[in-house]
Amino acid sequence: MLRTIRLTAAIVCFTLITLLFLDFTGTLHTWFGWLAKIQFLPALLALNIGVVLFLVVLTFLFGRIYCSVICPLGVFQDIVSWISGKQKKNRFRYSPAMKWLRYGVLGVFIIMMVAGLNSWVILLAPYSAYGRIASNLFAPIWQWGNNLLAYFAERMDSYAFYEVDVWMKSLSTLIIAVVTLIVLFILAWRTGRTYCNTICPVGTVLGFISKYAIFKPVIDTSKCNSCGLCARNCKASCINSKTHEIDYSRCVACMDCIGKCKHGAIKYTRQKPKNETATSEDMKAKAATAEQIDNKRRSFISASAIFATTSVLKAQEKKVDGGLATIEDKKIPNRENPIYPPGALSARNFTQHCTACQLCVSVCPNQVLRPSDNLMTLMQPEMSYERGYCRPECTKCSEVCPAGAIHLTSLAEKSAIQIGHAVWIKENCVPLTDGMECGNCARHCPTGAIQMVASDPDKVDSLKIPVVNVEKCIGCGACENLCPSRPFSAIYVSGHQMHRII
Repeated sequence: MLRTIRLTAAIVCFTLITLLFLDFTGTLHTWFGWLAKIQFLPALLALNIGVVLFLVVLTFLFGRIYCSVICPLGVFQDIVSWISGKQKKNRFRYSPAMKWLRYGVLGVFIIMMVAGLNSWVILLAPYSAYGRIASNLFAPIWQWGNNLLAYFAERMDSYAFYEVDVWMKSLSTLIIAVVTLIVLFILAWRTGRTYCNTICPVGTVLGFISKYAIFKPVIDTSKCNSCGLCARNCKASCINSKTHEIDYSRCVACMDCIGKCKHGAIKYTRQKPKNETATSEDMKAKAATAEQIDNKRRSFISASAIFATTSVLKAQEKKVDGGLATIEDKKIPNRENPIYPPGALSARNFTQHCTACQLCVSVCPNQVLRPSDNLMTLMQPEMSYERGYCRPECTKCSEVCPAGAIHLTSLAEKSAIQIGHAVWIKENCVPLTDGMECGNCARHCPTGAIQMVASDPDKVDSLKIPVVNVEKCIGCGACENLCPSRPFSAIYVSGHQMHRII
């Protein structure tokens, strides 16, 4: 019964968290966005003390329930291990804990986090690692399926579905997601929870607490015959059937050992059974039996698998002007400073809190967020306006951010935050290059920060060019996105390291 409850809760949490990354409409976040906010590292970075205390108390009471139910990467590894177990049963065995590696990785993780080098250590963060896999590999498949439904719905005069663009937001992040998936898949396929109990910093922290958990699996030595069936089915490799001991720092409370034991020798209880003592004759007999079994035990050869991934690239359909001339796609300008979302407060605050889980990138309806390729801010989202601009009425990124890297209180606050300022490039401006009136940037500026003035002050009727009031500009990117100049806009936004209210 305990195993069934655990499996049901894990499947529900895993499915809903995955859908948070796949739902490009952002609708599910209204009801289930809290599942992202109760992840350990994001809650810790957001200084959400209530959630952190809840997870600590939960671990102290019931062991590493977080790792087997709440953490999506942990459940994903269980799914891979379960599929592998269909081919070869009883394939695990006890292995001593690699404490030097676990605590060494944790120490490096903490030092680099304090030093502000988040872009590298977040490679080890379990929730963020799964988020990158889901948003870069699973989401395109989901979106292609949606577009297929939209294709058939359109031919039946139905608007139940609409097509969305499927495009590669960052090559480096895609490669990292593919490598992460392959490594985790092979580890889980062969050895179950190796990643969780040797590398994962969250697993190490919760493992230290779970050693003192009140409720835990306990071996009743009066019933155990040292058959080793529990150890051969423990994906955490933490059960030593010879000494009747369980390494609770690695046990993820999956309850698999309880279901596999044919003698009822393992119970999930608050304390050890009272009848755990045995006579010296019984102990000698059991020791002899264990020795005989150990002499006859054969070693198992683990199965290995190579997971091949396909690229998630899709050629964008060409857009034409009046059906005659092809409109060239815009290119990213060489910005002096990157642009961070409203609510980030500053570049430093954003990079220190962001875990690069890609959740904000997945739900951005305007397609202005994409992972950074800069080594110092690798995979953390930045803003760019080739596909859209940051609309004043949208606060999706701040609504879904679980780590407190993006925080907005209202739409009015967003409209007053200056995240950058527009810069005019004379050589690209249509009135000067083509001799045509334009003014597109000024017409669409939501703050009225752009005014059109005569290009020649001595001629009132000369073509007008834009002038930017940097004090009023908030850096939303409407001017850059809607500028007709190709491939580079005649006006682009340069980000500010420190945001301010105007």
